Amino acid sequence: MVPGEIIEVDTRVVEAFLGRVKDPTPVDISGEIPIDSAFRAIMFTDLKDSTLMTTMFGDTKALHLLHIHNALIRNTLREHRGNEVKHTGDGIMASFVSVEDAVKSAMAVQKAFADHNQRNPHESLHIRIGLGAGEPVEEDGDFFGSAVQLAARICAYAEPNHILAAQIVRDECQSHRNVFVEVGDIMPKGFNYPISVHEVKWQ
Repeated sequence: MVPGEIIEVDTRVVEAFLGRVKDPTPVDISGEIPIDSAFRAIMFTDLKDSTLMTTMFGDTKALHLLHIHNALIRNTLREHRGNEVKHTGDGIMASFVSVEDAVKSAMAVQKAFADHNQRNPHESLHIRIGLGAGEPVEEDGDFFGSAVQLAARICAYAEPNHILAAQIVRDECQSHRNVFVEVGDIMPKGFNYPISVHEVKWQ
C-alpha cells in the first residue's frame, strides 16, 4: 500500500461479517424519498388522583385501572399516527409529525375516557392533556427541549377532562380552528415569559 493512498472498502464484504452497517434509506410506494421534518407536536396526559386510586381501591384494582388508562390512550395513538415516547407513571408522553393528528388524538382520548366513565361510573378515570409543538432534540427514542417542557407545563395547568394547547398548536392546526377557545396567558414554571394557551373543545 502506498502511503496516503485511499483504499475503497467494499461494504458488502464487511456486512457479511458484521451485519448491516447502515439502515437503508426508506422509499415510499411512489419511489420518492420521504423527508422527515424535525418538527413535532408533543402531547402529555396526566391521570387525576392516580395515587389516591391505590388508597381507595388497593394495589391490584388500581393497577387494573391504570391498564385501562393505558389501553384507551394507546388505542387512540394508533388511530391517529401518534408515537408513544414514554410512560410517565400516571400518564403518557406522545409525539406526532402532524399537529392535526395530535389535536384529533387528544380529542379522541377525552371522548374515550368519557365513554368509559359513562359505562363504569364507579371506576371513572379523568385525565388532563397538554399540547405543544416545536423542534425537540431526539436522543435514544426520547425527546428533549423547550417544546417538550412547555407541553408538560401546559398539561399541569389543565383541569381534568380538559385539553390545553400552546398558541403554536392553534396556529399550525389548519383543519380544526373552530375547536380552539382562547384562555389567555400563563407563566409556566421555568419560563420567563408568558405563554398564550387555548382550550381544545372536544365535546
